[in-house]
Amino acid sequence: MKLQDRVAIVTGGARGIGEGIARAFAEEGAKVAILDLDGEAAAATAAAIGNGAIGFACDVAADGEAKAGVARVVEHFGGLDILANNAGAGRGPIPTENVQFNAGVENSDPVGWDETLSQNLRTTFLVTKYAVPHLKARGQGSIVNTSSIAGITASPALAAYAAAKAGVISFTRSMALELAPALIRVNAIGPGFLYTRAWEGMATLMQSSNPAFANLTPRDVFLGIVKQGVPMGREQTPEDIGKLAAFLASEDAKNITGQFISVDGGITLR
Repeated sequence: MKLQDRVAIVTGGARGIGEGIARAFAEEGAKVAILDLDGEAAAATAAAIGNGAIGFACDVAADGEAKAGVARVVEHFGGLDILANNAGAGRGPIPTENVQFNAGVENSDPVGWDETLSQNLRTTFLVTKYAVPHLKARGQGSIVNTSSIAGITASPALAAYAAAKAGVISFTRSMALELAPALIRVNAIGPGFLYTRAWEGMATLMQSSNPAFANLTPRDVFLGIVKQGVPMGREQTPEDIGKLAAFLASEDAKNITGQFISVDGGITLR
């Protein structure tokens, strides 16, 4: 129970990696608040993980909603100790028809670019901005940002996403230095290959646009990529990310700040 009675916010925590983080926090004794675009799913996940967790709809890319969401959590639980900035990806389903997976920069959509940066970088900035005063009021705290291995590798097929996640890493380092005197630690995690909704969408897109994958399910496409691209030969899971996030949020990591840690089975070693 390394996080006993700590109050934690997890953005984008209704499912996938965010749910893995929320569950790990609750298992270590934290009181968790899940902020997600899907309020119904957020409430259901909160009910499932228990320990007094709450979940509600909040668009953390919107200034007013991010501020109000943090204030609601602090009012409900009486303070804030941990922030997990996990909200990311984009809104709605990934299109699977008439789309080139690697379209190139000249064919990129500026609206999609802005949306991707908003959902993956602006979200991290806004919630951090409104959480920091409450973390300072506790005399210490921990912020764990979900970045991606795409943030440290060349990813022409996902240029906007990679740029946003690289921005999360840089923001993490800057905030770690700024907030160190307040004993607020800031670290980032780089998930590898996890079969989340985002990866399912990409695998579906690849399956529909590549004749070699025509007879495969999106899951099979993903597992083939794992086998080919992960040195350890196995996929990563939300539980893997959650356990690291819980460690980074705990006193066991009291002198760890400004770090980016990949959980990728060795992908980025190549």
